[in-house]
Amino acid sequence: MNELIETLHAEKCSCVIANGTDIRIFRQRGVADLYYLLTHEPQFMRGACIVDKVIGKAAASLLIKGGIGQVYADTISTPALSLLKEHTVPVTYGTETHHIENRTKTGWCPLEQLCYNEQSIDRMFDAISQFIEKMQNEHKK
Repeated sequence: MNELIETLHAEKCSCVIANGTDIRIFRQRGVADLYYLLTHEPQFMRGACIVDKVIGKAAASLLIKGGIGQVYADTISTPALSLLKEHTVPVTYGTETHHIENRTKTGWCPLEQLCYNEQSIDRMFDAISQFIEKMQNEHKK
């Protein structure tokens, strides 16, 4: 896990995921890479180790749905930490925060807010899917 953490910081990427000897570096913002993996390559997530800069509750729900094996986050929200522990996912982290902030640091991350009171992994996944679809449609305009 320490090598993956070193890679995360050296590469200045968003997350690093290792499944066996297959190690991948991801650079998209938010949950985009996790969502893509879950919807296109779910087998890669199953049992994998992830190191991530920031994990909020939405990201945690995607990791749980994908069957992730182990998690490290530089920063993790309290709701994400609780959710991962509830689903018995081994997790370590640098800093715990009440919630994840949006990119401009003016309020909550929209996905953190969207998932905050939800407990169902499947309902969180549906909400994240709708959010991502909406963002993609707005980006196309």
